[in-house]
Amino acid sequence: MFNAALVNGPFDDPGVYLEMKYRRRALLFDLGELHALPPRNILKISHVCVSHTHMDHFIGFDHLVRICLGRDRTIKLFGPPGFIDQIQSRLNAYTWNLIADYTNDFILVVTEIHPEGWMKTAHFSCKNSFRKEGGQDRETFPEMLIDERLFSVKGVFLDHKIPCLAFCAEEKQRINIRKDALQAMGLPVGPWLTDFKDRFADNYPSDFPIRIRGKNEGGSGEEKQIPLGVLTERLVKITPGQKIAYVTDVLYNEANIAAIVALARNADILFIEAAFSHDDSDQALKKYHLTARQAGTIARQAGVKRIIPFHFSPKYTGFENILRTEAERAFKGL
Repeated sequence: MFNAALVNGPFDDPGVYLEMKYRRRALLFDLGELHALPPRNILKISHVCVSHTHMDHFIGFDHLVRICLGRDRTIKLFGPPGFIDQIQSRLNAYTWNLIADYTNDFILVVTEIHPEGWMKTAHFSCKNSFRKEGGQDRETFPEMLIDERLFSVKGVFLDHKIPCLAFCAEEKQRINIRKDALQAMGLPVGPWLTDFKDRFADNYPSDFPIRIRGKNEGGSGEEKQIPLGVLTERLVKITPGQKIAYVTDVLYNEANIAAIVALARNADILFIEAAFSHDDSDQALKKYHLTARQAGTIARQAGVKRIIPFHFSPKYTGFENILRTEAERAFKGL
């Protein structure tokens, strides 16, 4: 489901963009500098999960608002303690005397999470000049931030001398289409397959008609309808969903290691900070960051399939191979 990639280079502001294939939707882990993302990509974002609000993880908020303002968009943001007040402060830095007359309404739904196991949510609407609405009522925080039909996102707190969130996005199941069966039935590829998958995931009745449009191999473009149950029996193969974890700005200690390993267990990709070489482990400890060796060791313990180290200290500019090699060797147990 997800195409996941770093927003910026490994020495630049942290952030991972997770685009949902064929659905014009995306998630964002962290909100650093966003100018590397084209506006068309930013406009796909429906959810933003912010680990903490140090400048390099939060400076992109203004750019996000600038691109989305004047459009009918709702974006849900999740962040650590104080997040609602920080969003409000950023919005209050601008003058909004004209936006109430905009035809479209841009809405921010902001959820603030606390390590004590609760969260609260406030709304900021363009139509209301981004004045805060709500934010008083508390709800239980069970680690599940987002729980939708196709995917979920979990968050856990880590220690960065302040509460810092790590995240994991997981596709609930992968609905695969058997290409050989598709060809055998003489059916074309096309947008109708996404519609079919959605109806299947929503448990529509087996006799629900799926409209099939597109040209088959013979060049015919006529439309046909086939019951969902028939297509399911012939075309569908279910496999485990994709899992992507994101960890940044964390002290190397037993509690953090255990939390990361539990969150990222068997992930397809683990994006994990590797700020320093192990030769500079004393500096990493002082700054509450991981070394590349520590990052690789944690990834190995979690049993992830692939590790992508990032958030390198500028002191290694021109020598990033040192960090990559160190992380990879630890990941392979060398």
